[in-house]
Amino acid sequence: MAKPTRDEEFTEYVASRGGWLRKVAYLLCGDWHRADDLVQETITKLYVHWSRASRADNLDGYARRTLVNTFLAEQRTSWWRRTVRTDVDPESAVAALDLEASLDLRRALAALPPRQRATVVLRYYCDLSIDQAAEALGCSSGNVKSQSSRALEALRNTLLPRPSAAAERTS
Repeated sequence: MAKPTRDEEFTEYVASRGGWLRKVAYLLCGDWHRADDLVQETITKLYVHWSRASRADNLDGYARRTLVNTFLAEQRTSWWRRTVRTDVDPESAVAALDLEASLDLRRALAALPPRQRATVVLRYYCDLSIDQAAEALGCSSGNVKSQSSRALEALRNTLLPRPSAAAERTS
């Protein structure tokens, strides 16, 4: 049996992992259209460097790091701030157990600074260890811990109900 060509290997990988990359990209940026753009740019970078990527011990990790780096690099530019985005998402017809909680979580996640958002997505959605997240972000383990701590505190402050002033006086 003949060895698959470079293009066949690449096509097979993207076909099998493209949906996963899109979901991670969405969690990073909070917009499906922008997530598609991030994935497209990531896939392009993977194709250009496929000989190196295909030799990586963890191809998903290589692709994930490329995606996160692409997202963070985009955050440093101002083009995405000039685009008009609406809260209406035509692709949001997905069944969810608690749609309101899901929307609240997405809003809170979108309000986090980019590095904190990337840290939360890598640690808690991609289920990476602190060291793996540090490697993906290109920073120290301590930085991942502090970013995670700050992000989780911000999410708690945003998502947990605050007791009313009357309830605080009676307790």
